[in-house]
Amino acid sequence: MRSDDSITSAQSLPRGAVFHRCALQVNPSSYSATFRGQEAGGGADAHAKAIVEKAAEIGISVLAVTNHNDVSEVRAFQAAAAGLDVRIIPGFELASSEGIHVLCLYPPSTSQAALGRFLGAFGILDTTPSSNLSGESFGKILEMVRDQGGLTIAAHVTTSKGLFTALEGQARIKAWKSENLFAIQIPGDIDGLPQGLREIVQNSNCDYKRHQAVSDSQAVAVVNAKDVTTPDDLEHPSASCLIKMSDVSIEGLRQAFLDPGSRIRLDPTGYEPEHEPGRGKHSELVSLTWKGGFLDGIAIHMNPNLNVLVGGRGAGKSTVIESLRYVLGLDPVGDEALKTHQGIVRGVLRSGTAISLIVRCFHPAKHEYRIERTVPNPPVVRDASGSILNLLPEDVFPHVEIYGQHEISELTRSREKLTRLLDRFVEDDPSLYRRKADVRRDLEKTRRAIVDVSAELRDIEERLAVMPGLQETLKRFQEAGIEDRLREQSLIVREERVLDSIPERLEPFRECMENLRQQIPIDRVFLSSRALEDLPGKEILSGADDLLGHLSRDLDQLVSQFEDALGRVEKGIDGIRSRWNERKSKIQATYEAILRELQKSELDGEEFIRLRRELENLSPLREREALLRELESGHLEQRRQLRTEWEDLKAEEFQRFERAAGTVGRKLHGHVRVKVSAVGNREPLLQLLKKAITGRRAEAIRILDEVEEFSLPQFVDTCREGPDAVMKTYGITAAQAKLLAGVSDETLMCIEELELPPATEIQLNTAPSGESPSWQVLEDLSTGQKATAVLLLLLLESGAPLIIDQPEDDLDNRFITEVVVPAMRKEKHRRQFVFSTHNANIPVLGDAELILGLTAFGEGSAGEARISTDHMGSIDELPVREMIEEILEGGRDAFETRRRKYGF
Repeated sequence: MRSDDSITSAQSLPRGAVFHRCALQVNPSSYSATFRGQEAGGGADAHAKAIVEKAAEIGISVLAVTNHNDVSEVRAFQAAAAGLDVRIIPGFELASSEGIHVLCLYPPSTSQAALGRFLGAFGILDTTPSSNLSGESFGKILEMVRDQGGLTIAAHVTTSKGLFTALEGQARIKAWKSENLFAIQIPGDIDGLPQGLREIVQNSNCDYKRHQAVSDSQAVAVVNAKDVTTPDDLEHPSASCLIKMSDVSIEGLRQAFLDPGSRIRLDPTGYEPEHEPGRGKHSELVSLTWKGGFLDGIAIHMNPNLNVLVGGRGAGKSTVIESLRYVLGLDPVGDEALKTHQGIVRGVLRSGTAISLIVRCFHPAKHEYRIERTVPNPPVVRDASGSILNLLPEDVFPHVEIYGQHEISELTRSREKLTRLLDRFVEDDPSLYRRKADVRRDLEKTRRAIVDVSAELRDIEERLAVMPGLQETLKRFQEAGIEDRLREQSLIVREERVLDSIPERLEPFRECMENLRQQIPIDRVFLSSRALEDLPGKEILSGADDLLGHLSRDLDQLVSQFEDALGRVEKGIDGIRSRWNERKSKIQATYEAILRELQKSELDGEEFIRLRRELENLSPLREREALLRELESGHLEQRRQLRTEWEDLKAEEFQRFERAAGTVGRKLHGHVRVKVSAVGNREPLLQLLKKAITGRRAEAIRILDEVEEFSLPQFVDTCREGPDAVMKTYGITAAQAKLLAGVSDETLMCIEELELPPATEIQLNTAPSGESPSWQVLEDLSTGQKATAVLLLLLLESGAPLIIDQPEDDLDNRFITEVVVPAMRKEKHRRQFVFSTHNANIPVLGDAELILGLTAFGEGSAGEARISTDHMGSIDELPVREMIEEILEGGRDAFETRRRKYGF
């Protein structure tokens, strides 16, 4: 990307909470000498430098220095980390009066003198590393460190001198339930713990139940923090873990310990800073800027996971959402949403405003694109070098879903649009789409061929209808003896017909020659040296260019020979016609003399010859009719086979939708059920019949929409059988049946080619959590419940971002906390979300990685929005917490008043 513009510099802005690989039990050089009888080579500074450099090399960005009862070498690590992307958290390790080991961590800015005072407060007055016990109990140490501004971790709880081994019975239960215990250290993952300990950690042991736990699935945070005494120890899987923070701080760790499901990952393998570890890489919005309009000068650096826009009404949240829709060239799905979008583009973004967006995708390989759009021009896509590509945003960044205010509610009114929500869960089979396109095209071809043949047959039938009358008149002339007297002229008429037939036989060859001429010379640009220059097999492929060149020259010669041959034939035919005309002229004199004699007998010889000529012209139509009948039969047979194949392909695709509905049902088990119905959306059929039927058609058409089990092939076959069959099959009146049975065969063939989309039925469990399910179909739900059901579908796994403006506007609040937020927390690690909201539950309970606070200044066209860098971050940053408290909770006083009223 170009490095001198605002969209690139936007990537230096805060992007909220991201994963940091943390080693939280790093020991200085004196640890090995004191506790393991080993001397660290090179002294304290060299030891610290080696460990810090190793951490930087393997992507560990946070080291907590926690020697036993000693803080003297913290400075060595801080000095070693200067200039490297490694942060040092100072601290120490204590043993409580019960013998439980505790890691005590303090803010990075804490001085060594302050650390010494904190350590002395626990009765540790020796200035060298030791294993002396503190005079304070485990619970008291947790409380004191909290009051000192630090944070504690119960160290190696499953091994010697750990919480689970040093205590038993009620003492262990009391220590476990301490309100200041936020985190424990184990050597692997939770599933690897012995069953009894695993039940305690997972909060499923009733005796150890911690009711203040964030969730029932985990009572406290679990970290891996194996003792690190050498640089190589850092590579051990249990030496580090991933902790998500906006910035490395004690508050960042505390928030992570409060919400480990969102912020802690034990396996650091394959860690990449910009991506959730252990998940598939998803496409994402990277940065966004505006020049001009209400958001002039604002820049945003997006987080790969949950981004939440907050702010008062009119602060610009909806403008950000609609800007994303506009720059990506996406259309709203609802009519009201379209009006809102157009209004914001015209009145808030305004003409001349330039929006720039950087997007990142990972399939088939990692790429970044820059998408630009200036109101009211179309979007422009650039590659990483800034070159303009001949592509649309959807070509480089597909499947993004954006919904404005109340747009989800609009979506619930259309079963067809609801079905589109299943598309991302349908197994991808490009061959099915190709086969469908081929069969549909062949069906259209056979329809056109049958219609053309039928039209020509009708024309021939009309022309041949006069033939019996002509033959009867000719018979009377023959009885009068005229045929014998005009025999030679009658034969001239037949000969003339023979001559006229010759050009007709040559015309297909003339057309064939012209078609061949248009294809010469053969286009060989794709085989040029320039086209093949980057291909390793270019020498082999270039041989095809020579072959096609020879073929092109050979065909050119053939066309010339073809043209010469036709020319010779046509010249010869001209000679034949010339000689025949001479013969005709000689006979014509005799013919005219006979006509004069016939006039004396009052017989019309010219009428006889005209009849003979007309019958001769009609005679070939008999042959043509027979040929057309044969062609029609072939087309009809081909169409019957194609129709069967077409129905099979549609059934195959419907089965894929059924499987997708089953997938969604399993993913949303207990919350949402989805059912799809074949040919559920009959609107295409109804619209086609409305065009084809005139008169009182409404009732007949309406009946078809109410038939429960409906088949297009059966409907077409029934119409072809006639009104009685239609009346009997569909239970309609004779007049209605006559209308349906009277549609043209071309219309019936068009109906055969229709693809009626499946209809989707969504059911939501409206029962409160813990109660027996109560399933209600979407049509019977409240507006909020409908939107909840659809939002749960939207939240499901996808490789592209989901962007929604104020989803809570259409949601029941209980569903937000009980259903939507848990789904959001689960899925935000698989895809990127961008929400605007007035509901604190979404950023707080959803643990948004990036919260952006917008503020509006001024009125009308002079108004503008701003986002302070202090208001770009996660809940672990004080300015962001205060902003949420003020904007979404109504301020501290209002929050405290509600808390007291509720009795919390």
